[in-house]
Amino acid sequence: MSNSLLLTAALLLTVILLAIPLGRYMHRVYDGQRFWATRALGGVERGIYWLIGTSPAKEMDWKRYALSLLLFNLIGGIFLYLLLLAQGILPLNPLHFPGVPAGSAFNTAVSFLTNTNWQDYSGGSTMSYLSQMLGLTVQNFLSAATGITILLPVIRAFARHETRDLGNFWVDMTRTVLYVLLPLSVLFALILMEQGTVQTLVGEIQVHLIAPFLSQGKTIAEQTLHVGPVASQEAIMMLGNNGGGFFNMNDAHPFENPTGLTNFLETGAMILIPIALIFLFGHMVKAKRTAWGILVAMLIIFIPLTLVSQHYELAGNSLFHSLGVTQANTAGLAGGGNMEGVEDRIGSGASALFATVATATSTGAANTAYDSLIPISGGINLFLMQLGEVVFGGVGSGLASFIAFMIFAVFLGGLMVGRTPEFLGKKIESFEIKMASLSILVMPLLVLIGTAIAVSTTAGRTGVFNPGPHGFSEMLYAVTSPANNNGSAFGGLSSDTRFYNLLTGFCMLFGRYWVYLPLLAMVGSLAEKKKIPVGSGTLATDTPIFVGLTIGVIFLVGALNFFPALALGPIAEQLAPPPAIIHQVTH
Repeated sequence: MSNSLLLTAALLLTVILLAIPLGRYMHRVYDGQRFWATRALGGVERGIYWLIGTSPAKEMDWKRYALSLLLFNLIGGIFLYLLLLAQGILPLNPLHFPGVPAGSAFNTAVSFLTNTNWQDYSGGSTMSYLSQMLGLTVQNFLSAATGITILLPVIRAFARHETRDLGNFWVDMTRTVLYVLLPLSVLFALILMEQGTVQTLVGEIQVHLIAPFLSQGKTIAEQTLHVGPVASQEAIMMLGNNGGGFFNMNDAHPFENPTGLTNFLETGAMILIPIALIFLFGHMVKAKRTAWGILVAMLIIFIPLTLVSQHYELAGNSLFHSLGVTQANTAGLAGGGNMEGVEDRIGSGASALFATVATATSTGAANTAYDSLIPISGGINLFLMQLGEVVFGGVGSGLASFIAFMIFAVFLGGLMVGRTPEFLGKKIESFEIKMASLSILVMPLLVLIGTAIAVSTTAGRTGVFNPGPHGFSEMLYAVTSPANNNGSAFGGLSSDTRFYNLLTGFCMLFGRYWVYLPLLAMVGSLAEKKKIPVGSGTLATDTPIFVGLTIGVIFLVGALNFFPALALGPIAEQLAPPPAIIHQVTH
């Protein structure tokens, strides 16, 4: 377990040290400052503004900003849907895959549009290279950039006062892709390629086996391997909190995640931009202590849950212990687990850390089979999503949701001291609380109602392969993940059906836009308000007391909404006695 502690500490420390200068760099980008990056790419930026007919001087109120965001996403979703349907007759299809079926194409288009990247298909045997590059990879950039553009008006609402101007969506989108996502992705893709992640337009390659074997009297000495443009998709998939794997095995596949170093870097890449955005927030609103308070609150939630998950994974399965099966391993991060679904190159400890990072953010990537996790570890993954993915969260969208919880905490604090609540100099009134509450409660309603529909209908139950609490966990996870725009799958569930394609598709849409449109309405109101000077009765938002209050609100909402469901699934499975067959075998 000590190795897990060291790995977790090393990862978080490394990412925070990288995120501090990245947050400062992003502040210069969004502030429109002229420096080395804008001098190098300024001509490209201005060319894009000329093509779309806008400029940084043309700012928008929250309604125009929201409408532009929705219109841009609608066009992107329709384009991706049509591309997937027609891929069979389009170029860059060396393996001659047919067009994607309509139900799966709809689900996939919605999934990549909303930064969910839920996959009801095997990417390596379904998508042409044109679909992977022009469709999925492009949407990986645009959906991640959309998440950041959701956050920027929220920050500006506290940085500005007595104005309706919250920035320009097209400018924010351009700067995010051009100055943030593209440079980081190119650099990361080069590192991955150097480590062995494949990047080619060749469809298949023949390799000689190190250990040939006999099959039906023939010596098999060669194997056909599927390759493709993997590194370029892997880079933005991790940095943009997308998570959709090129191969069905996702990051357990050696062509996506070939070494221990790439596993460490890919785990860190998922939280790099979310943490950097916290520092961006501190710079833009001139409240660096509050930004550090946000980061501390996230770490206080994340670290204990991660260590509990790692502990149970490394401890192993009690059912195997009762059979006298040894699960020990000389490598400190590789023992334990269910002895299935865990890539031996990575091990249970690093897999548990990867899983908690992927579900704390909206990445949804996987380097292990989540369905094979110890029940309490799978429950922690569920709980991290059900908190609203505010622990780091998705790029931009996670911090925006965390700020909604902070506003709710300020409101509760104001009620306790009998004072009108204020947050960063802005008075929080009934409209703001209504919008923040709506933003917070939409996701739990989607998850609980969606799971109830799945459990109570024949179409929902038919896809479940495992009976009892584990089967319920599979259905709960299958709704929780898309409703939170995460995209990871518990497995053990046949999700490529009309029922689950439609259910998860609508959960992804509502979970993205019904959550963030109320936030944009709220910040539109806040931006018009005067800035209130700090007084003796002002509730400080950078103190341990407020950090604790915010954590309490987050846990209160998560526990009240989801503990009964978790008790029926992973908790019941963890506490269940060993099956009778185990006792028969041991005796």
